[in-house]
Amino acid sequence: MTIQIQSSFQQSVQGTGTLYLVATPIGNLEDMTYRAVRMLKECDIIAAEDTRQTRKLLSHFEITPSLLFSYHEHNKAASGPELIRYIIEGKNLALVSDAGLPAISDPGADLVQLAVEAGIPVVPVPGANAALSALIASGLPTDSFTFIGFLPRERKDILKILSGLRSAQGTLLFYESPHRVGKTLALMLEAFGNRRAALARELTKRYEEFVRGTLEDCLEWLSEHPPLGEYVLVIEGESAEAAAEAEAAWWQSLTTAEHVAHYEAQGMERKEAMKKTASDRGVAKREIYNELLKEQ
Repeated sequence: MTIQIQSSFQQSVQGTGTLYLVATPIGNLEDMTYRAVRMLKECDIIAAEDTRQTRKLLSHFEITPSLLFSYHEHNKAASGPELIRYIIEGKNLALVSDAGLPAISDPGADLVQLAVEAGIPVVPVPGANAALSALIASGLPTDSFTFIGFLPRERKDILKILSGLRSAQGTLLFYESPHRVGKTLALMLEAFGNRRAALARELTKRYEEFVRGTLEDCLEWLSEHPPLGEYVLVIEGESAEAAAEAEAAWWQSLTTAEHVAHYEAQGMERKEAMKKTASDRGVAKREIYNELLKEQ
């Protein structure tokens, strides 16, 4: 096993540049940090998801890059290695997305992986993030959460992912486009039941909006207010009570023999497995023994 250490107290390989992951505004231009502006001014190259969008940002902050490079999902296979070559040659590169933190739900993650594999220092320049901004203002628990991002397009693929998240107890965070948000919420209602939820859109912009309620409430709201802008969906995780009920009832579809076999597969001796099965079912161990004889 090879461990790679990157420390700000250590110098990078002589002559090698650095990859900076620079957060950009998610709506309000004042989301931009002083450090982000400085890094964009100092770096030799800026790699952008949409160069037209980034030029507007650079113009606002009076930044004139030496080279503005296009890097997105459709050209990453060719552009990624070329950008890595620039860094190895000693150029410092700033990677930005259209909004928020790069490398989250965008191809920046692939460039980071290439950089790490090449031994290039990767430095985050943090700032605004839509998912976390929505979470902290949602009114839902923030002590544990899972970021999923965009769901696939096909119904069966969406339901497969949602089914796997049904028992997750932490708050769930999704991104969704306006033309798909209603369909996605309906599938969540089908998969999760009517949980608490919050819809956040136009974050940090003039018309920032939060809709808080249940999944049914949110669907009703959207039926009367056509969706506009990109959404963050914040969905309540499975409650501790529901999790306890599910844990208590998981074995009810099993025969006594299957129940005992389940614990044996976990490494328990047969007597111990029978004792645990009896405890689950609230019966005496002798009754489990008798049931096993009948099932044989």
